Amino acid sequence: MSASSEKLDDWLDKEEVVKDDIAAFPLTAMAATLDCESSGSANGDTLPPLWHWLYFLPVSPMSDAGPDGHPKRGGFLPPVPLPRRMWAGGRLTFHAPLKVGEQATRTSTIANIEDKTGRSGRLVFVTVQHTIEVGGELKLEEEHDIVYRDASQEGARPQQPQRAPDGETWQRTIDADAVMLFRYSALTFNSHRIHYDYPYATQVEGYPGLVVHGPLIATLLVELVRRELPGATLQSFAFRALRPTFAGQPFTVCGRLSADGTTIDLWAKDHEGYLTMRATAAIA
Repeated sequence: MSASSEKLDDWLDKEEVVKDDIAAFPLTAMAATLDCESSGSANGDTLPPLWHWLYFLPVSPMSDAGPDGHPKRGGFLPPVPLPRRMWAGGRLTFHAPLKVGEQATRTSTIANIEDKTGRSGRLVFVTVQHTIEVGGELKLEEEHDIVYRDASQEGARPQQPQRAPDGETWQRTIDADAVMLFRYSALTFNSHRIHYDYPYATQVEGYPGLVVHGPLIATLLVELVRRELPGATLQSFAFRALRPTFAGQPFTVCGRLSADGTTIDLWAKDHEGYLTMRATAAIA
């Protein structure tokens, strides 16, 4: 283990507690962004699964913004000395729905830090555990995976993409343009420039276009389940981002219900048919 890795381990078990009021407006704005029916505007209305990502937002002053738009390293998250940061995936268990009008408490803990070297250079994986409670009642448990990477190297060989599977029961094609990405960035107070600053995304981080948020794609996968199985209750959801998706290139979210009727295989594919996200959901 390198000296820098040992220093990052000082962040293990670090804890942060945040309270937030579950207000109605973010739900209305999210529904408008996704072109779906508003999911809650009165006290007692329930949040759809994953829409809790509209709350407990990290608010930092402009003076703390780093060159990529994220807050400078350190604080709650460890100061990983790598320039590229992405939401790599997560695992969630839903115990009870959050409701409009409640005040909720989220407790976050740095659960794991893993330092690796891959074909593209150094990688640091940080796992954050979240619990959300209301009045002492556990509503949701979540593990959130963040990956930090080296800058894109000129001439580096890209990883071979994987073809998406066939046999979906449902599918929906989405054209996530710059307006949708801007709205989602605003709703989640996400100032990462790869999602709205085209010159930065292409010239600094080396992407071919604006990057679609991984959590937005995960939300659209769950929304596919809600649309196709409106009476189902989501018990758990796990997802992993495999390949970036870019604005201006329509992508498709797909789902397939298992024979037992309780497990759903979900995935997203880009306009070329390559797999970009894989997920599973359990329903009741």
